[in-house]
Amino acid sequence: MAQGAGQGPVAGTTEAVTPYPGYAAPPPLQGYTHPLPPAHLGAEDPHLGGYTPTARDLPVIERQPYAADPHDVPTVELTPITVPQAQPQPLPSGPGPLYVVGDVHGYLDELYAALAAEGIVDANGHWAAGNTRLWFLGDFTDRGPDGVGVIDLVMRLSAEAAAAGGYCKALMGNHELLLIGAKRFGDTPVSSGAGTASFQAAWLLNGGQRTDMERLEDHHLQWMSRLDAMAEEDGHLLVHSDTTAYLDYGDSIEAVNDAVTEALQRNDPDECWELFRKFTKRFAFRDEAGGMAARELLETYGGSRVVHGHSPIPYLLGEVPGEEADGEESAPVVDGPHLYADGLALAMDGGVTMAGKLLVVQLPLAG
Repeated sequence: MAQGAGQGPVAGTTEAVTPYPGYAAPPPLQGYTHPLPPAHLGAEDPHLGGYTPTARDLPVIERQPYAADPHDVPTVELTPITVPQAQPQPLPSGPGPLYVVGDVHGYLDELYAALAAEGIVDANGHWAAGNTRLWFLGDFTDRGPDGVGVIDLVMRLSAEAAAAGGYCKALMGNHELLLIGAKRFGDTPVSSGAGTASFQAAWLLNGGQRTDMERLEDHHLQWMSRLDAMAEEDGHLLVHSDTTAYLDYGDSIEAVNDAVTEALQRNDPDECWELFRKFTKRFAFRDEAGGMAARELLETYGGSRVVHGHSPIPYLLGEVPGEEADGEESAPVVDGPHLYADGLALAMDGGVTMAGKLLVVQLPLAG
């Protein structure tokens, strides 16, 4: 009888049999060794220190010889072991250190470098600061090369910080209002103090980048539209603009934030333009009456010092970049934030758009 698929070998032969067409017998088993972990997962990695490729304390199986009586069942004895369970690491308790970031304006690489210098992100740009509290003061886009990239980073850090027991939050800047208006209303005419204007024209005039507009998606717009206008942390009144126009929108932080959110939700171009126009005002704390203006905000909303972005520190100091005698363009020197207005106002816009510095500063200031 011819041998068919699935049958044993023909009696008296040693011919190999294939149980079905195309079957290939597996190779003989070799001594099993666990592959070594990749180099980046070695014991030197602080996150995986102590990693061993194989467990060395597996259960020991002791086989007993078979009894003569086939009805006797051989016994298998297991030596039990206790496998330690990984214990979840508790998140840090209590508030961590407070950091504030000035205007970024699309300078994504500079932002990564400034955050890394403070130990807030690691070499791969991920949150590394535990329960640290991080506030951005607004103006993420326009003038610089990658505003949408900045928004994406802030959104990602917000999620990573929350998972680590800290937080990353952001305020509404006038350039967020400008970008929202340009996207929503385009060239729709709006009433301005100087006649007829449009968000699109104003956005381009103020450094709007077409690549940002092309990459802007609905979730970016929704995120920006829900940003608060002001907040208070550890006695610091955080705002974007150095203006008293916040007083026009309520006598409490909650009231102002609600008023700004509701104005954007109504989607009226003239109302949004008025909001943008008021939050574009600046220099309220710079002159002789600056201390009084800052004190008015603090008495209304709380806190002992106003912390703001918006107005570049070189402008506040009268150090506008210009051309030197040798024809070289001078760059403003900014070493840190600018404390002024009788010590009641702290400016955080280091002028990154004019070769200044993108500031990431821990509050309160040392000294």
